[in-house]
Amino acid sequence: MTENIKYSHLPHINLIGHYQFITFRTKESLDAYLKKLYNSDEPEKIKQYKMDKYLDSSQSGALLYGEILEKIRDYYLGYDKNVFEIEALSIMPNHIHVLLKQNDNISNVMRVLKGGAGHIINKTLDRKGAVWSKDYYDKAIRDEKHFWVVYEYIKYNAVKANLDDTQNRFYGKQESVGSASASIRD
Repeated sequence: MTENIKYSHLPHINLIGHYQFITFRTKESLDAYLKKLYNSDEPEKIKQYKMDKYLDSSQSGALLYGEILEKIRDYYLGYDKNVFEIEALSIMPNHIHVLLKQNDNISNVMRVLKGGAGHIINKTLDRKGAVWSKDYYDKAIRDEKHFWVVYEYIKYNAVKANLDDTQNRFYGKQESVGSASASIRD
């Protein structure tokens, strides 16, 4: 007898040595609209698109401003490359997009990304408690074209959201080394 199992959410992808696109949100950003969307029966891809679009204009859970941007960026870029290597990073007011090469188990990567940034936020804002929503979105990068689509999405996310401090919200490895023709096959 075959048992039909319905998953409400796809399992996370754990591909050490591969590129991943990851998005995670502040706990306070999950308002009534996002909770309703999160529990809807829409395909994950559609839900994620709607969530990202909504979060770009929402002020709910907006903790990521000022000196916090630089502190999180420096923490991520200075972290042990045996865990992950950042290719592109967009720190939005209430969520973070990151394109990285996963060099350790995804659970450890997420522990470092969320735990470290959460500690920075709580210390800087003199607060306590959970900063991030328990969930996160991840998507394995399929090929070089997909890599560059995601890279460009991350690069222009703050610009499309019309944020005043866009120059402080994006980090791109390609821009930092000045090589626009680099390949994902490092």
